[in-house]
Amino acid sequence: MLQLMWFRTDLRVTDNSALAAAMQAGPTVAVFLLSPAQWRQHDDAPSKVDFWLRNLAELRLELQRLNVPLLIREADRWSAAPEALGKLAQELEASAVHANEEYGVNEARRDRDVAAALDELGVHFHSHLDRLLFKPGSVLTRTGTYFKVYSQFRGVCYQRLHSALPPLVALPKAQTKLNIDADQVPDSVAGFETPSQALRDTWPAGEQVARERLQRFADEWIEDYHDNRDFPARPGTSQLSAYLAAGVVSPRQCLHTALNNNQGEFESGNQGAVTWVNELIWREFYHHILVGYPRVSMHRAFRPETEALPWRDAGKDLQAWQEGRTGIPIIDAAIRQLLETGWMHNRLRMVVAMFLTKNLLIDWREGERFFMRHLIDGDLAANNGGWQWSASTGTDSVPYFRIFNPVSQSQRFDPDGRFIRHWLPELAKLSDKAIHDPHAGSKGQKGLFGSGPDYPLPIVDLRASRQRALDAFKNLPSASELA
Repeated sequence: MLQLMWFRTDLRVTDNSALAAAMQAGPTVAVFLLSPAQWRQHDDAPSKVDFWLRNLAELRLELQRLNVPLLIREADRWSAAPEALGKLAQELEASAVHANEEYGVNEARRDRDVAAALDELGVHFHSHLDRLLFKPGSVLTRTGTYFKVYSQFRGVCYQRLHSALPPLVALPKAQTKLNIDADQVPDSVAGFETPSQALRDTWPAGEQVARERLQRFADEWIEDYHDNRDFPARPGTSQLSAYLAAGVVSPRQCLHTALNNNQGEFESGNQGAVTWVNELIWREFYHHILVGYPRVSMHRAFRPETEALPWRDAGKDLQAWQEGRTGIPIIDAAIRQLLETGWMHNRLRMVVAMFLTKNLLIDWREGERFFMRHLIDGDLAANNGGWQWSASTGTDSVPYFRIFNPVSQSQRFDPDGRFIRHWLPELAKLSDKAIHDPHAGSKGQKGLFGSGPDYPLPIVDLRASRQRALDAFKNLPSASELA
């Protein structure tokens, strides 16, 4: 009986749970649904949509080697997915549809509706664990609830990994060729402009590229990952987040590669490998939070009492932050990196987020939305988790009184100003000391740079704005008062 494989954010043939299950069950046809209205509703970045399309084109070639035709259909919004898939299943006389699980309120609703529609047609819907190492609901507290604290969640994950590592799924053998032609993958989708060639070159498509990046990271950088990951001018991170978000590489592949480079250990041995595995578990944690506490995927704070925070309506400050014109070099450099490459170094994501939510006291949702609209690796769970952590509104978040000073962070993690000089060339001639705070001691005067372009004055006083944030959090009602 013919099987239909529904690709979503799992754009690879290697270690793909649903594809392997489908091909084992019978001759298989693959489909991808274009949903531009839904993507716009989710604030998906043009660079991210372009990355999907480029990876789809590579996936089509990989599937051809397996004699699996890839079809492209449209469901402008996910509410149209049940009809689109039902119609295709009937046309193909498919007996089952296979898909890998996705998480979030809208994703869960879509899949329930698809399953119900297919059931009425006598077509089975099979969902498979693939984006995560552990199925949400399988890692719980002793009282049967989802964890709220990462370290406790990690401890249970470690126990599970000691018992049995999630195995890699074997690549299916090529099937007998079907009399069905694959569709062409479009080069673009209306409403999402094509990014620059420089951005595209930074993020080449295809699972072969992803596997090569993973192996190069393991061979060259993972050993010192714990030391280098916080320094944005160093090649210390894996550069795999976009590939993980699109499912071009799997977390199982990442885990096995890390363990292979650390004699099978994930709690001891090389500290770099251990630290990177912990980052994979952070990713896991935030996805479990999506399922266990669905309010976080509905623009709600994890900590309900923080909904009472007196966020400022400060459009000019928000715009300056979005355009990299805050007068704080490390903030502006990080924003320019995001705008030009579709990516921002993780340490800087925290610094930039905390500056917006604490120093500017602007709602974290504004930052979350802006990031999603520009990140090539935009992922609801990770992005929401990171923003709520920085804003002290989320699960296991940074205490509200621990506010990063962006100048101190810059001095610590970009000590010679290499990162700043790269993204803010107008500051290139400043000394290593002055580049972190160009207007220090200037008494509010511009013109520090001779005949070159001026750099804006800071839009906020860091000390005074820190106190304003502390006062705002101190005046919140307690969680018990809201209960």
